[in-house]
Amino acid sequence: MKLATLKSADSRDGRLVVVSRDLGRAADATSIVPTLQAALDRWDAVAPRLRSLYDALNAGELDDSFPFDPAEAESPLPRAYQWLDGSSYLAHGRLLDRAFNIPPIPQADVIPIMYQGGSDDFLPPHGDAPFASDEDGIDFEAEFAIVVGDVPLGADEATARDAVRLVLLANDWSLRALQPWEMKRGFGLIHSKPATAFAPVAVTPDELGTAWRDGRIDLRVLTTWNGQPFGRPSGGAMDYRYAQLLTHAARTRRLRAGTIVGFGTTSEGRPDVVGSACITERRGFEIIQDGAPKTPFMKFGDTVKIEVLDADGRSVFGSIEQRVVPATGA
Repeated sequence: MKLATLKSADSRDGRLVVVSRDLGRAADATSIVPTLQAALDRWDAVAPRLRSLYDALNAGELDDSFPFDPAEAESPLPRAYQWLDGSSYLAHGRLLDRAFNIPPIPQADVIPIMYQGGSDDFLPPHGDAPFASDEDGIDFEAEFAIVVGDVPLGADEATARDAVRLVLLANDWSLRALQPWEMKRGFGLIHSKPATAFAPVAVTPDELGTAWRDGRIDLRVLTTWNGQPFGRPSGGAMDYRYAQLLTHAARTRRLRAGTIVGFGTTSEGRPDVVGSACITERRGFEIIQDGAPKTPFMKFGDTVKIEVLDADGRSVFGSIEQRVVPATGA
């Protein structure tokens, strides 16, 4: 099934709706459960009722359905208890290590790299993305993520696989000019990782059909910058499967229902062939090829669109469409 959260004047967590498979219509789900987080907390009890509503919506059996407007959507979880982002595509890291002459992170090829991001304030999928300064190296990062139910401490991969509830598409914004200073301090990323945005629709893994296989998502992530195609790398190129990310995250702590785990910047390590999912990877390739980067980072007024299409050319999650603007302090 497909789920979304519409904006609400009464709650920062919005109101839950089911969305038709073609993303054309929606139906209010608050008579079953008010929010997506509440659904995740009681998944076994409410998921069958949500699925029945979803089936009825797709069959055209609901008189009270309405057109789905992604501009009225929050991120599926407008805020979450936890947001962890891994780095599943080793080709991405290897290209940047080579370009910037960085020693490889020890054991990155056997232990996933992961950071804990801010999760109290995700950006809506459509609209303005505010930043303090466009001199901070504003960069988009197109990637997949999953939302889980409860994952016990020390979970094995079979347990981790069973815990996946939903799949998301993300724009994990980065401020590249601030990253080196924070990384040298060795205590995590704060200012260089501003609020993330997610596509308007969260989908259960079965909605991905054969593209959800072998612990990966075998779909291309399409990114457009200022109306121009920028990249289309395949999610299937990931080296770490989603269950490996979850077992790593749960090695020393439980993960509670509603935890979001990202797969990292989608990459095939071939910017010259399939483009990239972030500006930094293209700049790294330019350094390798030409000795210096040519592509600038984003400036105020720039736009980015991120979307995933299925085998029939239909949007799976809806699109992320954002415009970079100066922050107002609100």
